[in-house]
Amino acid sequence: MPEYTVRDVGLAEQGSRKVEMAEAVMPVLGLLRKRYESERPFDGLRVAACLHVTKETAVLVHVLRAGGARVALCASNPLSTQDDVAASLAKAGFNVYAFRGMTEEDYYRAIGNVLAHRPHLTVDDGADLVTSLHKAALSIVDRSVEIVLEAAGEIGRHAESVWGGTEETTTGVNRLRALAAEGLLKYPIIAVNDALSKSLFDNPLGTGQSALDGVMRATNILFAGKNVVVCGYGRVGSGIAERARGLGARVTVVEPDPIKALQAYMAGYTVTTMEKAAAYGDVFITATGNTDVIRGEHISRMKDGAVLANAGHMDVEINKADLAQLSVGVERVRENVDMYRLRDGRRILLLGEGRLVNLVCAEGHPSEVMDLSFALQAESLRYIVENHDRLEKKVHPVPADIDRGVAALKLKSLGVELEQLTPKQIEYLRAWQLGT
Repeated sequence: MPEYTVRDVGLAEQGSRKVEMAEAVMPVLGLLRKRYESERPFDGLRVAACLHVTKETAVLVHVLRAGGARVALCASNPLSTQDDVAASLAKAGFNVYAFRGMTEEDYYRAIGNVLAHRPHLTVDDGADLVTSLHKAALSIVDRSVEIVLEAAGEIGRHAESVWGGTEETTTGVNRLRALAAEGLLKYPIIAVNDALSKSLFDNPLGTGQSALDGVMRATNILFAGKNVVVCGYGRVGSGIAERARGLGARVTVVEPDPIKALQAYMAGYTVTTMEKAAAYGDVFITATGNTDVIRGEHISRMKDGAVLANAGHMDVEINKADLAQLSVGVERVRENVDMYRLRDGRRILLLGEGRLVNLVCAEGHPSEVMDLSFALQAESLRYIVENHDRLEKKVHPVPADIDRGVAALKLKSLGVELEQLTPKQIEYLRAWQLGT
């Protein structure tokens, strides 16, 4: 097992400057770091983290180490690593296994390298680390697990030795709930993704802005006047739609859920099917957490120059096999932009190889957003440490006091004061006797 695997450790100084800039606008994690330095809640514990290796993630792992943790980190996406940040972490003594442009073998070997540290706690973004560990423990061996075990050895089968973990994404939480539903989850997981403070802050604001940032950086497109089709109107899709409209776009929402579709319609968006929207859309952004959202029958109806981008965790929302089958050739026309030429001459532009557009084509969420999300991660890990022997082996919500406490710290850092209820108001809310 190597000490670290990064693109170029010589980039460390550049990465350290980026991390320092991020720390300056992540005050909640700064407060937790001071607290952890004093209290050492993770003393002697090993943490395995599978996250996007960005400057914000670097701030998180430094905070965990300040609390006594030994952190090993791998990438949760082959194309999202910021190589200079990875180098800065390696230089700082972290076991980091990540570089931009990893092959499938590189990616799963890195997960194996992290698991070889035999963690007490896991931090996941998409659940590849946790599901790899569970597949190995259950002797469900596919090629990815073979690679993991080559790197981790038999240690990679010991899911039972993990105290607990956290999960950052909708995709990952769905996967882990499916694992738990089959009675196979071997340790408790806290669904950080589902925290109220994250769902109202990180998802619509962070992804809403950063997804459009990725599209603009990759293409330099003007959104004003464009027909933008947002597939999915959940917490992420609603944020993307709102910000696209704010840039002057005409926004269409494609959504199978009747309640979400009604919400989008009442918010003033055009709501229709993918089949109909495919004919007039200029930019398509998927944000569903599902597969085959944009398929061959949709691509065949698209106009010349249509742009396809994905804001979901996995690269399955846009069917790349269908796109390739419909095309006579593909070429890289700009960084992170592949132009597929259809048989009739029309051109379709795929951004970031269909992977997370905000992280592949841009820098992901702004640091201010990740301050709150990663504070939830850190405090949820602390909760697991303190309660792991009492937690059921299932997916748990973030405890309400942690959710509200982190939100309160964020407000305090912004200089926002909260209204205080009077004793009479508190009593009124607790009473049932008073009527009309």
